[in-house]
Amino acid sequence: MNQGEWGNLVHAPLADWAHSRGDAVAIQSGVQGLTFAQLYAAVTQRCCDIVQARAPAKLMVNDALPVMDRLVDFLGIIASGRCAVVANPDWPAVVRQTVSMSMSTQATDLSQPLPASAFYVGYTSGSTGSPKGYMRDHQSWTSSFRACLNEFGPDAGSCILAPGKDSHSLFLFGMLLGLWTGGGVVVQEHFSAARALDTLRAGLTPCLVAVPSQLMLMVEVARHRGSAPIEAVRLILISGSRWIRARTAELRALFPCARIIEFYGSSETSFVAWMDTDDTLPMQVVGRPFNNVEIQVRGNTNANDSSFTIGHNEHVGLIYVRSPMVFMDYVVAGDDNTAAIRDGDWLCVRDLGYLDAQGYLCLAGRQNRMIVTKGKNLFAEELEAILEMHPAIESASVHGVEDPLRGCQIVAILKLQQAPTTVWPSPLQLSTWCRQSLEAYKSPRRYFVCQDWCLTASGKTDHRTLAQSLHNHLESTVLPGLPCLTPLR
Repeated sequence: MNQGEWGNLVHAPLADWAHSRGDAVAIQSGVQGLTFAQLYAAVTQRCCDIVQARAPAKLMVNDALPVMDRLVDFLGIIASGRCAVVANPDWPAVVRQTVSMSMSTQATDLSQPLPASAFYVGYTSGSTGSPKGYMRDHQSWTSSFRACLNEFGPDAGSCILAPGKDSHSLFLFGMLLGLWTGGGVVVQEHFSAARALDTLRAGLTPCLVAVPSQLMLMVEVARHRGSAPIEAVRLILISGSRWIRARTAELRALFPCARIIEFYGSSETSFVAWMDTDDTLPMQVVGRPFNNVEIQVRGNTNANDSSFTIGHNEHVGLIYVRSPMVFMDYVVAGDDNTAAIRDGDWLCVRDLGYLDAQGYLCLAGRQNRMIVTKGKNLFAEELEAILEMHPAIESASVHGVEDPLRGCQIVAILKLQQAPTTVWPSPLQLSTWCRQSLEAYKSPRRYFVCQDWCLTASGKTDHRTLAQSLHNHLESTVLPGLPCLTPLR
C-alpha cells in the first residue's frame, strides 16, 4: 500500500481506497454495510456540513447513532480538521454533563488537518467520578498502524472483526486500522460471542481484535455448540486486560491456524510491548518492546518514583516509555494519583515492572494497587492471576483491609464458575492453591463470593466498585446499587 504523506493522517487513505477498490466493503454491521466508495462519499458530505457550520474545534460523536454511522460521523469530524470526542453511551447523566462542560462551543474556521493535529479525545473511565480524557494526534495512531503491520505481518492489514464499543480505544483502533489499510472492518452493535464465531467461520475476517473476556466467552459458546475448529482466522490480537494463559490451549484448539498475539499498552502510550502467547512463560511477562519503543525502569530518582526488589532479586520500578505513539495531553485529568507522569519525551502511566535478562518487559502491577502486608509488597494483579488459574474461579479481585498486626489483611473477592460440574473450593483449599505458586504472606486471609460481577465500560473488572462493596460489607452498611458479597465457607 502507498506509504506516502496521506498515510500520516488517520482518514486520508479513504480517498485512495474509494478510487482503487471502491466496490470493496469498508464497514459491515449485521446485514448493513458501506463500500469504500460509499463511505468516502458519506464522510466527505459530513465534513462539508461541519465546515459550512463553522463547528467548534472539538465535536462529540453522536453516540445515539448505530456504530456504522458513528464511524462516518467520527471520520467526517476529523476530515474537517476538528477533534472527535468519543463519549461512552453508558455514562450517567452527571458524567456526560462534566464532559460536555469541558468542551468549547465557540464557532471556528480550521485549516486542513496535519499529522500533528489533534483528531481524537477518548476517556479511560467514567463509570464513577470524573472521567479521565486524553487527546491524540494523527501521527500517534498512524505510527501505531505501521507498528501493527511491521510487527504482526500482512494479516494485520486484512479485514478485521472488532466486536466492541468504539468508546473503548482498543476497538476504535481496530476499526480505524481496518479502514486505514483498506482491509475493511466488521463491527457489532452489541457483543455476541455466537455471532462473532459465525462471522469468523465465514472466512471474511482473518484478523480478530478482542479482550480476554470476549475470547473466553467464544470458547465457552463453541464448546456448548460442539463447534468444529475455525481455520479461517489467521491473527488474534489480545489486549485490554491480562490474558489467562492457562486458557491458551483451548483458544488454539478453536483457532488452530491463528497466530495469537498479546500486547501491552495503554490509552496514553498506545503499543509498548508484545509477544506471541506462550503458556510456558511466567505470567508477569508481557513481551519485548515494539521496534519504535524505548523503555526505562526507574528507581528513586524523584518523589513520584518507587523502586524495590521482589522474587529472585528483580529490580522493580516505574516503567517509562518513549515512542512516537504516545498521547498529546489530558483534557480532563481525573485523580492526580492515576494521571500519567511526564519527564521530557518520557511517559509513565504508573505501572511497575522490570526488564528480565532476556529483554522481556515484566509487569508487576499498578502503583495504586500495591498492598503492603507484614512489611512486604504484594501486587494485587499477581495474586489475581494465580486465583484465576483455579478451575473453579472465573474472576478475582484482591484488596487490602487494615489490620493492626499485619498492616493490611489480604482479602479476595471471587466470581466462581457456574458450570453444573463445578465444585466450589473451601478457603483452606484456595490458600493451599495460592501457596503452591506464591509466598505464604501473599495468600488471602479471607474470601468472599460475588456473582454479580462488576465490569468497567472497557470490560475490565471494576475493582473500585468491588472495594466499596467490601467496605460496606465489613462495616455492615448497605448502599443501593452495589453488588452483594457472601463469605466463602
